[in-house]
Amino acid sequence: MSLDLRTRLDRDVVPVDAAAFFGTQLPAALADGATLVATALATRPLRPLAITVGEAAWTLVPAAAGVTLHAGARADAIAWRLTPEQLSEIVVDRLTPIGLHAAGRLDVAGGELFDLLDWWLLLRSVLDGRPVHTSGAVGFVDRDGRALDLRRSFRLSDSTDEMTWFLSQAGFLHLQGVFTEAEMAAVSADMDAQFPSYTKGDGRSWWARTADGADRLVRMQGFDQRSPATAALLADERLRRIAVLPAAGHQHRGAGHANAIEALVKPIGVVQGISDVPWHKDCGLGRHSYDCCAMTVGISVTGADADSGQLRVLAGSHRALIWPARRQPDVDLPDLPLPTATGDVTVHLSCTMHMAQPPVTRERRVMYTSFALPARDAAARAGRQQLVDEIREVAPQTVSQPPAR
Repeated sequence: MSLDLRTRLDRDVVPVDAAAFFGTQLPAALADGATLVATALATRPLRPLAITVGEAAWTLVPAAAGVTLHAGARADAIAWRLTPEQLSEIVVDRLTPIGLHAAGRLDVAGGELFDLLDWWLLLRSVLDGRPVHTSGAVGFVDRDGRALDLRRSFRLSDSTDEMTWFLSQAGFLHLQGVFTEAEMAAVSADMDAQFPSYTKGDGRSWWARTADGADRLVRMQGFDQRSPATAALLADERLRRIAVLPAAGHQHRGAGHANAIEALVKPIGVVQGISDVPWHKDCGLGRHSYDCCAMTVGISVTGADADSGQLRVLAGSHRALIWPARRQPDVDLPDLPLPTATGDVTVHLSCTMHMAQPPVTRERRVMYTSFALPARDAAARAGRQQLVDEIREVAPQTVSQPPAR
């Protein structure tokens, strides 16, 4: 499969008029996508949803024959209030309920976030012509049609075709021995040296509080600008080798970008803030149909396992319309740990569901960078991408990971 899933351009987007959307566009999409609606309703039971925009409201009601749309807000419905701009951004897929939640702007009563996510699946399905994931819909085969070994690891010297096929099927890669222990020791030493140069509220770092009351620096942004060892890695041919794997023109953000690479520390016992990000897709805040699939590359500075915290992925989730964040109940996709040794690299696609396990016995260190698809309308994209970037940066202040146990 192609890893370029983009179907929209920012320059083509026009504001959504609420009356026209609920009066014409959505009823037509529900009728034309009757089979998609039936699949969504069979997968997730839905309660009525009342959406209020300004002074007007409309209620979506699940029924045996599909979804009916009524003017006004029913008293027994989940109540979701949106501004006109928020409705527009939700409809055109530049924002999700998760994005509103992370920004502290989700206005819902009579229901929970997961209720909105269930409705979001149905709306995305009929607006994008994409079926909601059902059990058994995603399978895994190798290039010869046999069952794919999802626990396979690779080295950069392995077949490009094999790695590309695995990435397209599974949505992730584990690459062994990409960097040396000496290179990782140099990065770790730079992290130690640069800790004092970051402060809370500097706009260049994330912080979290641990059970002992300490405020810990957990994410240092733009780290190549402070670490010679890291800057050297960004220019290294080994990273370029990863970028060209999908043969889709992926480009590294490179030196000079304000946040080309981030250095992360994973402390034990986080009780407030975000260090170990729970289940999510990197496109979970919004913009899937504009930017996916980008590739996120994790460089294991200290290695990772179940005791020190490790990445986990839902294999094949980039091929499935599921919740963009949180662990959706009853999804049948394989949940796989990705333990790494020092110098290993993990790669996951921007719409692969993944999470960071909290460490329990020892801290770990990792760096993350990314490769993006070539821009198709860079000028129009820049302003809208900023919205998602701002939500991402404010998230550690508006939401927290579940407290460590």
